[in-house]
Amino acid sequence: MDDTPSVFPATVPGLRAAAGRSGFTMSCDARTGGLLAVLAAARPGGRVLELGTGVGEGTAWLLSGMDDAARLISVELDIAVQTVAREQLGSDPRVTFVAGDGGEWLDDYDGEPFDLVFADTWPGKFTHLERALELVAPGGTYLIDDLLPQPDWPESHKASVKRLLGEVEGRGDFRSVRMAWASGLLMAVKTL
Repeated sequence: MDDTPSVFPATVPGLRAAAGRSGFTMSCDARTGGLLAVLAAARPGGRVLELGTGVGEGTAWLLSGMDDAARLISVELDIAVQTVAREQLGSDPRVTFVAGDGGEWLDDYDGEPFDLVFADTWPGKFTHLERALELVAPGGTYLIDDLLPQPDWPESHKASVKRLLGEVEGRGDFRSVRMAWASGLLMAVKTL
């Protein structure tokens, strides 16, 4: 069975072309994107947080699954790459783009928790993990990707991934599952 999504958001080809022109190589894997769309669709009127907009491919997948009442906040440190997402997706009233350090944003955020948190950058994953997990609503989902070894990983990164997986899986307030699929995922649902 081919596990590549058969339907893509209409904006993905343009986002991929823009990523190629800018040299951005860390866009969301299509299989991960398909999962994001399904997770967003499972939360009508949901509150979604994306840490690491990049050029917006993950954002496009999230938006494709969200209903009209759902809302997405997408945070990115690199304003140059996020500008691509803003240009192609910024007219959608369901998304709010935040340009700035994800760790600082997590520290400063004092709003309601989220039904889905997708941590696709260091803050919320390798740093500020506890804060990101605090912001997941009961019954909500925390998803991280890029956990399978990559050729460009420094040797120390493998230990960081192992430590991260142990921290999330060792929690009593989340139920989690590893998926050796796409770029390597861990999905956790808040049970308390």
